[in-house]
Amino acid sequence: MKQQYRIKLINNIAQEGLSLLGPNYLTNSEDEQAEGIMVRSSPVDIEAFPHLLTIARAGAGVNNIPVEAASHKGICVFNTPGANANAVVELLFTMLGIWLRNAFAGISFCKDLKGKKGEQLKREVEEKKKLFKGEEMAGKTLGVIGLGKIGVGVANAGVENHMRVIGFDPFPALDNLHALSPSVELSRSRSELLSQADYVTLHLPLNKKTTGLVDAEFLAVMKEGALLLNYARGEIVDEAAVLEALGHDVIQGYITDFPTEKLLGNDKVLVSPHLGASTAESEENCAIMAVKELKAYLEYGNITHSVNFPNAESIPTGKVQTRLIMINRDEPGMIGLVSNILGKHNINISSYVNESNGIIGYNIIDCESVIPDALEEEITKNKGVIRTRIIRFVK
Repeated sequence: MKQQYRIKLINNIAQEGLSLLGPNYLTNSEDEQAEGIMVRSSPVDIEAFPHLLTIARAGAGVNNIPVEAASHKGICVFNTPGANANAVVELLFTMLGIWLRNAFAGISFCKDLKGKKGEQLKREVEEKKKLFKGEEMAGKTLGVIGLGKIGVGVANAGVENHMRVIGFDPFPALDNLHALSPSVELSRSRSELLSQADYVTLHLPLNKKTTGLVDAEFLAVMKEGALLLNYARGEIVDEAAVLEALGHDVIQGYITDFPTEKLLGNDKVLVSPHLGASTAESEENCAIMAVKELKAYLEYGNITHSVNFPNAESIPTGKVQTRLIMINRDEPGMIGLVSNILGKHNINISSYVNESNGIIGYNIIDCESVIPDALEEEITKNKGVIRTRIIRFVK
């Protein structure tokens, strides 16, 4: 009989993803003995789950998960980069178009025309439409800070809208750059981008370095009268600095997906209610991707799209009875340590995969014989080993 896995569900996870789990997975929103958690945006308290092996976030950001603490406990954290990219890109350009064409004011004006008829209606429309004159995106310069999946999508869409597009990312992923339109100019510095862009859009993860990144100094470098867009995370922007800049016409407006008390009611701020990934398609894509990541990790120990562990994948041969997973601090001697212990117990290693991200070392060790629990404990007690796990394959 195949092993059963217990999964705690936090938030509503799209059924299209959950249906892929299969009969060996028990899902429950109250299970504190869970080995896996699936979550969207709610906070996760890892201390409440003593058997937790992995967390799969159905979305890109992981600021609701204590990633560093998870790493110390050997808990692998996944996200779903790119699964909601199209939804965010479409919303951003929708909101930019609404701002540039004064669409809300125009729509509100039309609502007030109710009751007017015939020539009077036509005359009032023709007389007042000049009040809502806007501008086009075409020909303007779009600056994209952060060239992940969403940033690349925004940059490419800017090119398709006949804009000059400048991109900047201090640590770009090669795979993302391969997807970037050749028409996008790569800036050598953030300040170079800010001084040229009519519209600056942020697509960065939230972490210690990016919290409050958009401050008074950042805004002072922006082109006079530029427009700021934030569809990444609210905390990346120092709201007090933005409101100060808006009050002194340093920038013309702020468009964001993150409402706060300070922003509401300001005529120079256009806010949507955190709609970035709120489409049926996006939620389905994120759930499907998260489930596939979670299953691959629990059943085989394979990793793709982890935010705290290195990618590592291995397909076991038919002769493999046991797969030993060792998670350790990235320090010398760990491969020799586990190899010597297995050799001492006459256990032959048929395949060994070792990957590191500079902080965590991750090992997938396949053996054609059974590894007893006592041997696993012998490995775990060594300095530098964070966690071990045995996966037994049913014959």
